[in-house]
Amino acid sequence: MLSNYSQQELAQGWHRQADTFYCNYCDAKFEADQVYQVNDHFFAAAAAIEQHIQNVHQGNAYQLIHDDSKYNQLTEKQQDLLTAFATGQKDADIARDMNVSASTIRHQKFTFREKAKQAKQYLAMYHNVFEINHDQSDTLIPIPGHVARPDDRFAITNAEWQNTVAEYLSETNGQLTLKRLPRKQKRIVVVLDRITQSLPADGEWDELQITAILKKISDDPVTLRRYLIEYGFMDRTRDGSRYWIVKD
Repeated sequence: MLSNYSQQELAQGWHRQADTFYCNYCDAKFEADQVYQVNDHFFAAAAAIEQHIQNVHQGNAYQLIHDDSKYNQLTEKQQDLLTAFATGQKDADIARDMNVSASTIRHQKFTFREKAKQAKQYLAMYHNVFEINHDQSDTLIPIPGHVARPDDRFAITNAEWQNTVAEYLSETNGQLTLKRLPRKQKRIVVVLDRITQSLPADGEWDELQITAILKKISDDPVTLRRYLIEYGFMDRTRDGSRYWIVKD
């Protein structure tokens, strides 16, 4: 879910965790200490992932413009215009292709610029009102991007998250223990999210291995494994031979 990324991560099309660069649009990842060959050239990780976004996803601008989430309110005509602007076409050429006047294209460009200014001011206001020197206990935690069918029912504050974790999980010497599974979906998501955080993000296991790992957390590892898969925190091959954690 793109809305979970920072403004900088959205603008560049990738995000970084420790020494790994992850594509915002697929499972591709690039390690910081490696060099990657793209066609006849070699690139460090940061440059390689930019090449990947351009070659595989038609560029970051294209993906942002055509994002199909509820947060993208662009009309089809606006998407076409922004796509044309992103290619560097001249206003006169765009006007000819769209069968409108060049002045219409210039007006649309001005409108986009004004909307960008409004968005910058809104973000600054939001930052000052909700993010500076305020009690963080009622700050909403972003819904994990991989959660199946997320909606406003899953909205949860920092305080609720901490209380839910304390109620349903215990931790001794770094080992989580599930006391019981909640009934409410919002709390289930919190518990599964915390359990997922305790597992190696890049791990991959067969059925016996993941069952053994989850058995350390729960007396019913099969049910826990099913919940992790159903809620989108874990995935597996069709034959159930391999399991792994789903990344945002």
